[in-house]
Parts: sequence; structure tokens; C-alpha cells
Amino acid sequence: MNIRNALSSVALATAALLGGNAVAADLPSVVLVHGAFADGSDWAKVIPLLQAKGIHVTAVQNGLESLAGDVAATRRAIDNQKGKVVLVGHSWGGTVITEAGDNDKVAGLVYVAAFAPDAGQSSAELGKDYPPSPGAKRLVPDAKGWLTLPPQAVAEDFAPDVPRAQAAVMAVTQGPLQAKALEDKTTVAAWKTRPSWFIVSANDRIISPDLERAMARKIGATTTTLPTSHVPQQSRPKEVAAVIIAAVNASAK
Repeated sequence: MNIRNALSSVALATAALLGGNAVAADLPSVVLVHGAFADGSDWAKVIPLLQAKGIHVTAVQNGLESLAGDVAATRRAIDNQKGKVVLVGHSWGGTVITEAGDNDKVAGLVYVAAFAPDAGQSSAELGKDYPPSPGAKRLVPDAKGWLTLPPQAVAEDFAPDVPRAQAAVMAVTQGPLQAKALEDKTTVAAWKTRPSWFIVSANDRIISPDLERAMARKIGATTTTLPTSHVPQQSRPKEVAAVIIAAVNASAK
């Protein structure tokens, strides 16, 4: 009898665990799309916070050579998810999710200090009515048009609110962006047909905070403003994760 009771207890515990996993499985997955001068590890501080809530997370690795190429990489990630998806894009990644988000699986979009173009619009066009940002002025093109930020610009403009040692690593591991990609135009605007959330970085020195606010208003996003640089996912990961979790919960309904 003791053995039977023990086995019954194990069975009940297993059922409870499976039940919990079933609940988590009902949540939309999150696909994270990094921006320029970064890679998928840019989300390293946010990912465990999402996983702790039982959310399945995938971080895309963008080539940063063209909009079409990064959209293709993001669509592969979306296709590999089992159910609904919340797409999250940082910076250049916002343009990517605006195009790639036109997918039946995508239930919501989260823009993190990101571009949010309209259909037929390029990333470069978005900033034409605003003065060049301090960071944009320091971009360095190589002979083939790939843009990078010097280490000092990473520390002072891209990520001034992270420790200097971390900024030094970010400078070394940054993903160069092909300048021509900024001229690539979207063909759709997924935010027109899906709910969106937007994190405005009030101290952004890469994308104008005023431009971020204008884009958030235009797309009708639920907006959160953080006192951060261009990389709130690095300096305020808990707050960024909270916005993503809110989008996941709203998209699960």
C-alpha cells in the first residue's frame, strides 16, 4: 500500500506539472529581433525573465545586410513556433517586424526604441524631419558601405547607461549594418492589423526620442517611456520584460 500510495503521489505530481506546462504552452511564443550594431545576445538579460514566466523565446540572428534578408530570418523563426507569436523588435528590428509581422501567427508587436515605418516607407525616411542624432553622426562606413560605431560612440551614445566594461564588449561584438538596408522599403505595415506596444527611450542618442513618440502615436501603440539610452533591454531589462509579458498576456486572450 505504501508503494501504491507513493506511486499515486508521483502520478499526481506529474499531472500537476504537465498541467502547468500546458498552461504555459497556451501562451504565445516570443520572437526577439535585434537591431543594428548588435546580435541576438543583445536580449540576454530579458530572455531569462520571460522564460521564468513559462514563455517560449527565440532570438533571431540578423545578417543586417538587407531588409529582405532579415525579414526572411525572422519569418523562419515565426514558422518554427507552434502557436501564436509576439514579435519584438529593437531599433532596426522594428522595421523588420513591421514587414515580417504580416503573418497569421503574429498576434502582437512590441517596438523597443525602434523604427515603425508605414507600408512603402524606409527606415531612413523616418528621420528626415528630425535633426541627426548624436550617435548617427558618429557612424563609420567601410569601403563596402557597412556601418559601425566606434567604441567611444558605443559608450557615449549607444549604451551610456550600462557599465563601461559592458559597453566595451558591445563595441567589439557589434553587428555592422549595411547602409543600403536603411533605404529598403517595407511592403506592408503589420501594426495596422495587430495590437502594438512601444517602449520610448527618453534619453536615446541613436533614434530621436521625439521620433519614437511620434511613431508610437501614429501606430496607436500602448506606450511606456523609460529614462534610458537606446538599449533599455540592457539597462532596464525588468521593465522591458514587463512590457513584453503584458503583450503576451493580452495576445493570449
